[in-house]
Amino acid sequence: MKGLSGKMKKVNVIGAGLAGCEAAWQLAKAGVEVDLYEMKPVRFSPAHHKETLAELVCSNSLKAERVESAGGLLKEEMRRLGSLLVPCAYECRVPAGGALAVDRDLFSQLVTEKIEGEEKIRIRREEFAALPEDDLTIIATGPLTSEALAAKIAEKCGGSLSFYDAAAPIVTAESLDMSKIFAASRYGKGGDDAYLNCPLDREQYERFHDALIHAEGAELHDFEKNDDKRVYEGCMPVEILGARGLDSLRFGPMKPVGLRDPKTGKRPWAVVQLRTENAEGTLYNLVGFQTNLKFAEQKRVFGMIPGLENAQFMRYGVMHRNTFLDGPRLLREDQSLKEMPNIFFAGQITGVEGYMESAASGIMAGKAAAARILGTEFRPLPKETMIGALLDHVAHSPSVPFEPMGANFGIIPPLETPIRDKKERYAALAARSLEILDQRIREDAI
Repeated sequence: MKGLSGKMKKVNVIGAGLAGCEAAWQLAKAGVEVDLYEMKPVRFSPAHHKETLAELVCSNSLKAERVESAGGLLKEEMRRLGSLLVPCAYECRVPAGGALAVDRDLFSQLVTEKIEGEEKIRIRREEFAALPEDDLTIIATGPLTSEALAAKIAEKCGGSLSFYDAAAPIVTAESLDMSKIFAASRYGKGGDDAYLNCPLDREQYERFHDALIHAEGAELHDFEKNDDKRVYEGCMPVEILGARGLDSLRFGPMKPVGLRDPKTGKRPWAVVQLRTENAEGTLYNLVGFQTNLKFAEQKRVFGMIPGLENAQFMRYGVMHRNTFLDGPRLLREDQSLKEMPNIFFAGQITGVEGYMESAASGIMAGKAAAARILGTEFRPLPKETMIGALLDHVAHSPSVPFEPMGANFGIIPPLETPIRDKKERYAALAARSLEILDQRIREDAI
C-alpha cells in the first residue's frame, strides 16, 4: 500500500507483551517513533501480576531449541530478522533439556530494560480503548484484551472468537520429597538437571486419576461465563484431558516413555515431570498440568503425586479467556484490517498460538507498519518459511471455524523430492526455510 510518511510521524503499539515489544522494537530500529501503550499497573488482566513488560503468564518454556524442530526453526528465523526477545531469552535461560526455557522474572525485566533504553520508544502506562480512524496503530493486546477495546474491535469486526487457555502450578524445590523423585530427561537428552520426575505405579496412578476427574473446578470470572466454552487442545486443562479415559494422561503429560526409575531399573507406569522455573532452581512447574481446579483441590489432588505430598505452591494453576480474530475474513497478509488499513494486529489475537509465534507475528507487524509509514515495499515472507507459513494460515486458512495455529512442519509446503525419514525431512525443510529467508533478507534489506 502507499506510504503514509507525509501524514504520520509515529506509530501506536497497543500492548507491551511479547508481540507488542517485538513490533515496537522493529519500528524503532527502522527509525520510526513509537508510543507503546501498556495498561499495567493502572489495570491488570486476570492472568497478569507483574508491572514489567513481556510477562510470561503460562509456561516458562519457549519450546524446542534444535533448528530441525518447528520451534527451533521459528526462533532462528526470528533471530535472523532482528528479534529482541530471542537474544533476551538466551541471556536468562534455565535448564530444560532440549527446550529453551527462561527465568520468567529475569526475562521480563531484561526486555523492559531494553525497551526503556530505546530512545524512539515512549512507554505510556494507560489503557487504550479506541480504534483510531487515522493514526497508524498496531494492536497487540494478546489473549486478554481489555473489555473496552475488545468491544470496539468486535463492533468493527463483527464479533470475535474466544477459547480458554490454562496455566500450570508452580511449586518450591525445597518442599519436594527428593527421596521419591529422580532427575532425568527422556532418553537421556539434555542431561539430568533438566527435569525432575515423580514416578507412579499403577495403583497410585489410578487413585490419582480418579481424584483428579472428580475434583471441583474453579468458578469462571463473570466476563467469561457467557463466552463460547471451547478449549484449545494445546492448553487442555489436565482434568478435562483425564476425563477422556483412564489412560488419557499416560499417553499425554504423564507418559513414562524414555524414562527409567533408577530405584527399580524399570519404566514407571506414569510420570509427572517438573521443569525448573528460574535460574536458581528454586521453583518448578508441573509440565502439562494446566488446570482450572479450585486452589484447595489442586493442593489436595496434586499432593497425591509421589514427592509432592508437602509441596508448597507459589502459583496455582489458572484458566482464562483467550480472544482472537477470524483472520482469513478480516486481515490482510500484512496483518492490517481489510476495512481499516491503518490498524494492524499482532500476536495471539491474530490466531497464532504460542509465545514465540506471537512474538514472530509482532516482528512482521512492526516491519509492515514501518514500511507503510516510510513508503517502502513490504512483502510477506514465503510460505516455505515457518513465519511465512504461520501468517499465511492467519490470512488464508480455509478451516471453518478458523482455529489458532502454532509452529509445525505440517503447515510448510512439502519438499519437491519427498524424504521418508521424519528427522531428515525436518532438517531439509529447515535448511530450505533458512536459505529462502536469507535470500529475502538480502533482497528486501529487512
